Amino acid sequence: MTVLPARRLLLVHAHPDDESINNGATMAKYAAEGAHVTLVTCTLGEEGEVIPASLGHLAADRDNTLGTHRIGELAAAMEVLGVQDHRFLGGPGRYRDSGMMGAPQNDRPDSFWQADLDEAASHLVAVIREIRPQVLVAYDANGGYGHPDHIQAHRVATRAVELAAGPVYRPDLGDPHEVDRVYWNCVPRAAVEEGFARLRAAGKETPFPGIATADDVPGVVDDAEISAVIDGTAYAAAKTAAMRAHATQIAVDGPFFALSNDLGQPLFVREHYRLVKGEPGAGREDDLFAGVTA
Repeated sequence: MTVLPARRLLLVHAHPDDESINNGATMAKYAAEGAHVTLVTCTLGEEGEVIPASLGHLAADRDNTLGTHRIGELAAAMEVLGVQDHRFLGGPGRYRDSGMMGAPQNDRPDSFWQADLDEAASHLVAVIREIRPQVLVAYDANGGYGHPDHIQAHRVATRAVELAAGPVYRPDLGDPHEVDRVYWNCVPRAAVEEGFARLRAAGKETPFPGIATADDVPGVVDDAEISAVIDGTAYAAAKTAAMRAHATQIAVDGPFFALSNDLGQPLFVREHYRLVKGEPGAGREDDLFAGVTA
């Protein structure tokens, strides 16, 4: 029987690259400190737009091999972050990227958006009961910015936490386990505005022809909603390298980055979380495991 480290963190994300953008510094920090960090990615990101022209042939409307390529990008990012346990929900390719909300891809029967909730959650239940994490990180109910795969990832994570703790649900998936703390990814508006102020002050014009706005950043919330802040300054280089590994999706320029829209955004190394399950502390905490016993 494998003996796992005392601290165990599980993150649930929709596509390869979401984890590095949202939680790269957090993952690197806890992995370096000896925690068991598990990443579950729900799709291969087959419908993503490809940034480098030299890789444009990978796109869904051409060779349709982007998903396979992004498996390699994710593996490279996890190596940089020191995360050894990364999996795809139900196995690679079990659920296909659904595209943006309202796109025809939403209606594909194999899309993640069309997945049966309990069936999809059962795959995550098995991981939860195997790894027995005290802490789980996921998206809010809007998936941060309304992408159907992010919304579905939220639903699957929420349902799996509930089902994993139930003694009558699928004993073949392992012994029940209750996750102590569930956090949602978020970012305080003040931090976003400060980051964009830095971007404008830097006079960025290349490689990004434009600058995004706070409304383009997923999960922006009022400062009062922040429960925990992980200072990932010491892991800034690792996060930056992990984001660079996702070369089909992200262009990185120093402390800034852009997605396929070519709009520059700040690269945050202080990562913020909202506690939605578990006992809150007296104020903002600097450890996702605060108050958790092994």
